[in-house]
Amino acid sequence: MLIKKLYYWYCFGGLNYVYLKIKDKIMHDRKAKDKLYEILSHVDTTEYRKMIELIYAAKTGHKFKLDKPRTFNEKIQWLKLYDATELKTQLADKYLVREWIKSKIGKEYLIPLIGVWDSVEEIDIEKLPTKFCIKATHGCGWNIIVKNKNDIEWETVKEKLNYWLTLNYAFVNGLELQYLNIPHKIMVEEYIENDKGKLFDYKIHCFSGEPTYIQVIGDRDLNRHTAREVFYDTNWKKQIFTDGVFHEKMEMEKPVVLESMLRLAKVLSKEFAYARVDLYVLNENKIKFGEMTFTPASGFAKWNPTSANERLGKLIKLPKCNV
Repeated sequence: MLIKKLYYWYCFGGLNYVYLKIKDKIMHDRKAKDKLYEILSHVDTTEYRKMIELIYAAKTGHKFKLDKPRTFNEKIQWLKLYDATELKTQLADKYLVREWIKSKIGKEYLIPLIGVWDSVEEIDIEKLPTKFCIKATHGCGWNIIVKNKNDIEWETVKEKLNYWLTLNYAFVNGLELQYLNIPHKIMVEEYIENDKGKLFDYKIHCFSGEPTYIQVIGDRDLNRHTAREVFYDTNWKKQIFTDGVFHEKMEMEKPVVLESMLRLAKVLSKEFAYARVDLYVLNENKIKFGEMTFTPASGFAKWNPTSANERLGKLIKLPKCNV
C-alpha cells in the first residue's frame, strides 16, 4: 500500500495544486494522455473516487467532492462512478444498442449495418461499398468516414483500428465506467448524407426522461475536430450558452420533425437521470438514431457562460448509488 501511495504521489504530484500545473498537458499532449491511461487502467477500484476528483481538478481547475456535486460537470462525475449500470454499458456499445433501439422505437430508425468484426483482419475491404462509416463499438468518437474507399490508405486505417481495439475507453478520458465491459469490435454502417453534404447532428439533452435542450452540430470535420454548433430549447428558442467543444456558432431552422424527435428522445431517455439522445434528420425528413451518450465530454465541458454549468446541474436529479 505504501508503494502504491508513493506511486500516485509521483504520478500526480501528490498535492492537487501541483497536478493542476500540468492540466493542459493532460488535455492535449499524447504522451500525457497515454500516461494517464496507463495509470487509470492499473489503478485499484478503491481509488476510483480519488482519481475522479484529482482528474476533474486537473482538467477544470476546480476542486470538488463527489459526495457534494452541484454543477452539470460535477454530477456527470458522480454518474460516471455511481451509476455505470449494465444497461448503460449495453447502450454505450455501438453494436448492442441497436437491438435496444429496435425494441424501443423500431428498426426503421437505425442506420443500416454492413458488418461487425472482432478483428481488423476479418474485414474484407473488397466487399465493402464505396462509401461507409467505420466505428469502434467500444468507444466514443472512434469513427472513420470513408467517402471513397479507393482513396484511403488502408494500412494507416488498419493501424488506427488495431490501436483502438487495444484500448479500454473507460480509461481514455477519465473513468467513464459504462465503457468498461464492452466487447471490442469494429463495425461498418452505411454512409449517410443529405443534399449538398449538409448533415446535422441533433443532440437532445434529457433530464429524468424530459427532453430539455437540443444541441445542433453541423459542418463537422472529423479529422480536424472542428464544427459549428448552437443550442435551442424545445420551443426552438436559441440559447446563449454553449458547451465550449466547438467555438463556431450558427443558426438553424426548426426541423419539420422536431416533435417526432422529442417524442423519440423521451422514450429513449426515460430510465435515466441524464441522457443525451443523438439523432440525424436525412432527406425527406427521415430520422435516424446516432447514439446514446451518458457522460458528454466526460464531464469536462467548458460551459460558456459558466452559469450554464450550474443551471443544467440543477436539472439532474441523482439516483441511488449503483456501485
